[in-house]
Amino acid sequence: MGRLWSMSRLGYATSGWGTRLGMEVLQLCGGQGAGGGQTGALLRLISPTQAGASAQAAGGGPGAGRCPQPLPLPPSEEERREGLVELHTSFRELVTFFCTNATIHGTIRLVCSSQNRLKTATWALLLAGALSALYWQFGLLFQQYWRYPVVMAVSVHSERKLFPSVTLCDMNPHRPRPARRHLRALDDFARENIYSLYGFNFTESEEDPGAEALGSEPAFQLDRGIRLQRLSPLGGQNRVGFRLCNRTGGDCVHRAYSSGVTAAQEWYRFHYVNILALLPNAPEDSHRSHGGHLVSSCRYDGQDCQAGHFQTSHHPTYGSCYTFHGIWAAQHPGITHGISLVLRAELQDHLPLLFTEAGIKVLIHRHDQTPFLEHQGFSIRPGTETTIGIREDEVHRLGSPYGHCTHSAGSVDVRLLYKASYTKQACLVSCFQQLMVDTCSCGYYLYPLPAGAEYCSYTRHPAWGHCFYRLYQDLETHRLPCTSRCPRPCRESTYKLTAGVSRWPSSKSADWIPAVLDRPGGRQSPSPRSRLAKVNIFYRELNYRTVDEMPVYSVPQLLSAMGSLWSLWFGSSVLSVLEVLELLLDAMVLTLLLCCRQLHRARGQLGAAPGEPTPSQRPTCCPAAAGMTSNARGPSWPRFP
Repeated sequence: MGRLWSMSRLGYATSGWGTRLGMEVLQLCGGQGAGGGQTGALLRLISPTQAGASAQAAGGGPGAGRCPQPLPLPPSEEERREGLVELHTSFRELVTFFCTNATIHGTIRLVCSSQNRLKTATWALLLAGALSALYWQFGLLFQQYWRYPVVMAVSVHSERKLFPSVTLCDMNPHRPRPARRHLRALDDFARENIYSLYGFNFTESEEDPGAEALGSEPAFQLDRGIRLQRLSPLGGQNRVGFRLCNRTGGDCVHRAYSSGVTAAQEWYRFHYVNILALLPNAPEDSHRSHGGHLVSSCRYDGQDCQAGHFQTSHHPTYGSCYTFHGIWAAQHPGITHGISLVLRAELQDHLPLLFTEAGIKVLIHRHDQTPFLEHQGFSIRPGTETTIGIREDEVHRLGSPYGHCTHSAGSVDVRLLYKASYTKQACLVSCFQQLMVDTCSCGYYLYPLPAGAEYCSYTRHPAWGHCFYRLYQDLETHRLPCTSRCPRPCRESTYKLTAGVSRWPSSKSADWIPAVLDRPGGRQSPSPRSRLAKVNIFYRELNYRTVDEMPVYSVPQLLSAMGSLWSLWFGSSVLSVLEVLELLLDAMVLTLLLCCRQLHRARGQLGAAPGEPTPSQRPTCCPAAAGMTSNARGPSWPRFP
């Protein structure tokens, strides 16, 4: 008599997952042997729908291929317990379960309106449209985020600030003694050029006694082929300028100007730097202060300034310069707590074609920055009192990926030629001078030299002017890599200035003030007001503004914007997103299991002997060999206990 062993929910091991796929019913069917003896056993997997099939009686005949009717057994305690992981048997059950239990608005309509195909199709289109609109707006949001836009946030702070440095120059470049003979020859050449163009003969500048050069002068031959002339560019009007050609003369650069004054100054400056480049020492050492002092009196915060507060230098085109380094922090705003200077603007050893202004150049800057008088600063007119109120602003930039800035000079691919903190202007000048040395084999005189280089002069480098102006045109048109190699500093301080001007000294005091300020034995000027100036520099307020770059979309703001869009179109939350992820994961697992089932069936069919029935043709109690069926409770999932 055959025996029937029935177990419900017995696990079946699956390859690749290391888990056991629960089966509905496992039956052991035996069929032949005389007198009901058991001679063989067959393992069958059946579903509950096939569990009520007819079975042979005990002791059935041999060769019987039918399974006996299983006896109903009460569910055990292990059966009543749910498995650790349960999977759906079909994609329809999976989607139905998701739509019924998901917290996304509108999905339940796909199940509730299943009897009405029109409503089902309508809600399916609505959900698809909402999903499309959501991801379209997500694309716009991420496109904006990856541009890394910034906004400027302005905040006001109040604390004591160190008084800035003040650089003053008399705009009166003097004649270096070793080059005075060459400069006189240049003045005569300039007189000839201006007379030939305009028929005007200007007077020669007066020199102090003892102006003869001490010692031998450097060998120099004035290039008279570089003359002031009228140039007629193609499609333009007649202009005045000069022409510089390369060594062969096949390529020339025309420096043409609509203003004759500008043309004469630029032409004179070109010859002037050729003469100064031959001086044996660096420009800071070769030019010494001359004549009287620029600063006649100085008071800061109600006290007299000391000599140690000033640093003197000489600029080739701006003359004698004084830099005041304040060592006190400003305690209070107002004119009485600033610096007050009485300046003397004297015109001796003047080069009339090099500088046409009469006054004082003033530049306010940080202590650790190099003053660039050619690009910054303002002029003070003699005979006036100028009151300048300053306010400091700080700019804090974010840097990469929101912008291109640097925190220090060490992170820049340019070696600075100035012994000061990093500024963009210092980097541009250093980059241009290095390209000048690499391209033209010499450096421009008005900029510091790299190690091992020499200054340009057409005595040693005949075609350097052509090379210089070609390179300078590329710099002006941003065709040199200096602009990209020199980013802005990430932290930068700027000074906002407001100025007021009044006549000084007044007509009532124009007699005694110059007499008191003049040094004993000094030469009297016929017009005292034309050589005196007063300047007051102070903090208008100790409050300073900080301008900080802020990202428009930070990561929290991006997530917040995404959540707002998701709630707008689906009315759900983060947990709803996790439900969608769970749906995708279940679908992937179900797809993998179905593929494994089909692969298993295909291998069984290929391995069957000729004439032997395939597994699908064999009499069995379990056509659904994978065991994923439905039971009385509803959709039944394969379970992992």
